[in-house]
Amino acid sequence: MAIFESVGSHRWQPTALAAGPFAGLQGGAVASLLAAEVEALADQRRWGTAISCSAWFLRPTPMAELRTAHSVVTDGGRVSVIDNTLWPADEDQPCATARVTLSRERAVEVPGFADLASEAADPMQFPIRTKRAAHGKPWFMEAMEARQGDGIAWFRMNHNVIDGAGPSSMLPLSSVLGPADWTHGIARPVQDVVADPNPNLTVQLFRRPAGDWVGVRAQARWRPANGLGVGSGVLLDVNGEIGRVSMSVILVPFPRQAKAEPAAGLAPASN
Repeated sequence: MAIFESVGSHRWQPTALAAGPFAGLQGGAVASLLAAEVEALADQRRWGTAISCSAWFLRPTPMAELRTAHSVVTDGGRVSVIDNTLWPADEDQPCATARVTLSRERAVEVPGFADLASEAADPMQFPIRTKRAAHGKPWFMEAMEARQGDGIAWFRMNHNVIDGAGPSSMLPLSSVLGPADWTHGIARPVQDVVADPNPNLTVQLFRRPAGDWVGVRAQARWRPANGLGVGSGVLLDVNGEIGRVSMSVILVPFPRQAKAEPAAGLAPASN
């Protein structure tokens, strides 16, 4: 089962696996959808490899039929930039928008440069971690396997983002966005005291992930006096670094009757 099922040209029905912990869809799921559509078009349009995505979550995205529309900001030379925007199917106000940067890969000789060698990681050695949503129903965390150890949270997607685009290896950026969206929740200074949504998400990759595992070495900072925070992290695959993630954070009181378990802050599977 895909996280979003196609119901027409640029029309999508989110499944339960796209849900967030409270109302609406998880931001990482929404960003993944917007990026996946662009990546699925990249080969035929000769845009190159998607190397970054900046997504803005403008309001909660409902569990309802959705429509998207993309526009080409620039197309040509080494770099292409594509915008993709999301609406509920029967509404005019958008829920989210994303800007994807793509580049045609081209080898360059750099005298004196040497890649840093690193020992391959084995996420399977670490315990499985889980997290329930406040509403108690299936949600985006259940679309992936999560493990944590040695300061890194590891995620492996178990479901494709969209129908018909092939495995996650064919959509490297969109397969990273979901795990990357947990960055702040992994490292929040205090767990389960306030809600802390991120109104945006930026991921930058300098190489495609090898294999299915995506790791996040996360950090977060809060300033309660302003109700603000920030999350950032190093993105990895089993062979080492692949990129970076960053996001703004807004601190707000929990919704009433929903102070159960906010996104991320992974718990042992036995919980």
